[in-house]
Amino acid sequence: MDTRKLGSTGPTVSLIGLGAMGMSDFYGPADRSESIATIHAALDAGITLIDTGDFYGMGHNEMLIGEALKGRSRDTIQISVKFGALRDRNYGFLGYDSRPAAVKNFAAYSLQRLGVDHIDIYRPARLDPNVPIEDTVGAMADMIKAGWIKHIGLSEVGSDTIRRAHAVHPIADLQIEYSLISRGIETDILKTCRELGIGITAYGVLARGLISGHWSKDRANPKDFRSLSRRFQAGNIDANLALADRLRVIAADVGASPAQVAIAWVAAQGNDIVPLVGARRRERLTEALGALDVRLTDAHLAALAEAFPPGAAAGGRYPEEHLRHMDSEKRAKAS
Repeated sequence: MDTRKLGSTGPTVSLIGLGAMGMSDFYGPADRSESIATIHAALDAGITLIDTGDFYGMGHNEMLIGEALKGRSRDTIQISVKFGALRDRNYGFLGYDSRPAAVKNFAAYSLQRLGVDHIDIYRPARLDPNVPIEDTVGAMADMIKAGWIKHIGLSEVGSDTIRRAHAVHPIADLQIEYSLISRGIETDILKTCRELGIGITAYGVLARGLISGHWSKDRANPKDFRSLSRRFQAGNIDANLALADRLRVIAADVGASPAQVAIAWVAAQGNDIVPLVGARRRERLTEALGALDVRLTDAHLAALAEAFPPGAAAGGRYPEEHLRHMDSEKRAKAS
């Protein structure tokens, strides 16, 4: 497994990271034993970065990871945790809380659920509009001194917030959606991160399965987060599946699966970018790992650029009510 360093101050991690969210939330039921087996397979394959959020399954995801990591060497694993999202008993969202006292409370709970003595990268899930980012980052800087966390990350914030946060304490990485059909960061945010020496952990590299080559309309499930996504709704889905068909044609020429080409494309956008794959089963993990062997030629990259120009996707990447609260969307149209 090749490695990449997250920014100028962050840790060195595997070229591909494992996003564990789907093992607990958002995409319907998951199998506990298969989830743990998938985490073990990822570690055995050389993946060192595991990403979670304290609100994924209301703590379930952290406890699942903690169970899976028992008996494993902690020194070879980096755990990334998002915090701050507030939820109700019905799994709805109530807002965000990034006050310094809340940050320290959330971290203490995460450490307990994960069964570890530190978190490698800790990040607010979204910008809390009621708390200056300087206050939130300052609280995390205090936790670095106390040994609770190792590095500070951000998630889905824009350039101005990134600069303000970085002025308080060096930021290791920005976690943000980036894929062939979600390229909004290329307008401004990616340039800012590179100027400041901040890495990118890219989630949604398969657009929630839309361009994976495995999703079709007959798989729609009203209990799945995708039922709320504008890209999966009537009026948009057919156009977006046509994009997936374009990728299938190019992937056949490459000699890889659509998912492998999509992951390889993200990895090819810079050595400061680490794709996160949200595999819930070992077979999907095995496919994703195959992206490491994909070599995209200049001709392949040109074909992908022609097939997937910025803004090609129909519909925004989140429901409108979510986009209104995403700092990363303030200066760039969702793409």
